[in-house]
Amino acid sequence: MTPAEQQRALELVDLINQHRFAYYQSNTSLISDADYDKLMRELEQLESKYPQLITGDSPTQSVGGEASSTFQPSVHLEKMMSLDNVFSMEDLDSWLDKTGGGPFLCELKIDGLAINLRYEKGKLVSAATRGDGSVGEDVTRNVLAVRGIPHELAGKDLPDVVEVRGEVFFSLEDFAKLNQSLIDQGKAPFANPRNSASGSLRQKDSSVTASRPLQMIVHGVGAFNSESLKTQSEIYKQLKSWGLPTSARYQVHELASDVKKYILDFEAKRHTLEHEIDGVVIKVDELARQQSLGFTSRAPRWAIAYKYPPEQVNTKLLEIKVSIGRTGRATPYAVLEPIRVAGSEVEFATLHNQEVVAAKGILIGDTVVLRKAGDVIPEILGPVVALRDGSEKKFVMPKKCPECHSLLAPAQDGDVDLRCPNAKSCPAQLRERIAYIGSRSALDIEALGFVTAVALTQPIEPAEAPVKSEADLFTLTLDKLLPIKSRVVDADTGAAKLDSEGNEKVVEYFRKKDGSAATVATKLLEELEKAKKQPAWRVLVSLSIRHVGPVAARSLMNSFGSIEKVFSATEEELAAVDGVGQVVARTIKEWIQVDWHNEIVTAWKKAGVNFTQELSQGNSGVFAGMSIVVTGTLESLSRDQAEEAIIGAGGKAASSVSKNTAFVLAGANAGSKLAKAESLGVEVISEAEFLRRLKAN
Repeated sequence: MTPAEQQRALELVDLINQHRFAYYQSNTSLISDADYDKLMRELEQLESKYPQLITGDSPTQSVGGEASSTFQPSVHLEKMMSLDNVFSMEDLDSWLDKTGGGPFLCELKIDGLAINLRYEKGKLVSAATRGDGSVGEDVTRNVLAVRGIPHELAGKDLPDVVEVRGEVFFSLEDFAKLNQSLIDQGKAPFANPRNSASGSLRQKDSSVTASRPLQMIVHGVGAFNSESLKTQSEIYKQLKSWGLPTSARYQVHELASDVKKYILDFEAKRHTLEHEIDGVVIKVDELARQQSLGFTSRAPRWAIAYKYPPEQVNTKLLEIKVSIGRTGRATPYAVLEPIRVAGSEVEFATLHNQEVVAAKGILIGDTVVLRKAGDVIPEILGPVVALRDGSEKKFVMPKKCPECHSLLAPAQDGDVDLRCPNAKSCPAQLRERIAYIGSRSALDIEALGFVTAVALTQPIEPAEAPVKSEADLFTLTLDKLLPIKSRVVDADTGAAKLDSEGNEKVVEYFRKKDGSAATVATKLLEELEKAKKQPAWRVLVSLSIRHVGPVAARSLMNSFGSIEKVFSATEEELAAVDGVGQVVARTIKEWIQVDWHNEIVTAWKKAGVNFTQELSQGNSGVFAGMSIVVTGTLESLSRDQAEEAIIGAGGKAASSVSKNTAFVLAGANAGSKLAKAESLGVEVISEAEFLRRLKAN
């Protein structure tokens, strides 16, 4: 053992214990769970290699925190253990082999607060947090206010004493509502559901706990004379019969392959669940084998937690800048110290508006909690206040547009969002509108993404921008494209990429080194030509008229048959269209009265862009009168194609699920809409079933 290894072990012990104290006593995560797990693994590896490094205060030898002085101590009749973790299928295989084989009980690892309930002769007499595993905090008064926890067990022949272990948590919906209410009261929101659950349960005033919709799911027992029961799954059935809240999602599997399938299935579904999970817990189901496998000093050998890749990390907030969207909206965004989360490196995160920045309580220079769930846009949840050193600065919303320097102003009285009023000449707005034209919601032009839009609208002098307005888009030629040099930008925010010397990176975007046209140039021109034949409702969407999205555009074209007739209709005629209404109608009339907007319409029509569409034949077709929602990724259809098929068959392509939804067409990675449909009992069908029904049209 080297002196450096010995010193590192001591550093790790101190560091991990500091983080434990913050987590269990102060309800604060100074680092992310993933970073904490890395520190623990590093210490475990050192202590495994050099057992003489193990000390009495090593976190590898103890369960977790300790009872705080805020609450009275409560001694557990049987120790509350932690769980060891694995992070790969290879490590899981190793653990499965050590257990001697199945059957295994698999259950979701809810990210909440561990709790121990003690019932005597069926009555709830005490409730305590985990604490150090032996002594926790007495939170009985607060637990009595948690919905779903019975004050008295149901049934007969109840045990004299039983300790029930479980997890107290917030559903994601309730967590969002709680945070919004805190923001409305001018208070700082919670960083995540786990902290909110812990903070809500550990209130001095139990009425505060009672006002918050906490829930609990039980996942085991402590002290319990269970001689008549032979398996963990039988214990769960017994707990359920007593009226305790158990999970309906646990499964028992004999084969390792089925255990892995359970893990992978719920990793794919994790964003559709009503609560957060950070992995799956696997337990040997037979109680006799649990007993023979025994425990380490801190965890059972018969259970393991398979942890999913982290979706929440801590990183540094370097700066807050402001971007301008296609409708002029000014949106603050965070510039972060680059960090890997949910499978990708993140440097930027949206902050929505200046009031959200203030509500989150973040300062420039803060260590912040960053969340990125799957393909969801990265979001800053809040600051780690305990790590502030006084150098942090408050964000001040600029008064002028960062690109055209026009004075920012609310779009209308009472509007929280500030907007740049220079719609015609603001480079940012033009760039965003051109990129939107290429999006799947509009003309679906693959070669016209954000980076291409930057090249078309903001080239490096002395060359001129070939696109000074949307009117120029369908007149592009190779001769206009080839001279363009463009800044290299981040595709999410538009922030310029810098070279090693700190200068903006510049490339000849449409031309190869030999001077010939790059693939992107020829492909762009080909796809622009194809885009002229897109359905007229897509053309209407592409004009970036505020509030006119795919649903309203489809309804308008089904009712009027041509874009010219939409613009010549009265406000009352427009408002009468299903899915349009007075606000959208007024916006359309205001938009077409602007001269340069008329120039776009004239130029596109002259270029041969499709402006007409067959009128709807009314509610005829197999889906006549039905409200249908499409969610997830389909195999043979894009979402837009599926929605067009729904409308063509007489249905309405709705954007949200309600009790009036006829059915939900769900593809892979379906999210909250699928969960909402299941909770409302709305029918959910596959793409294959959708196509089968469509053929009957």
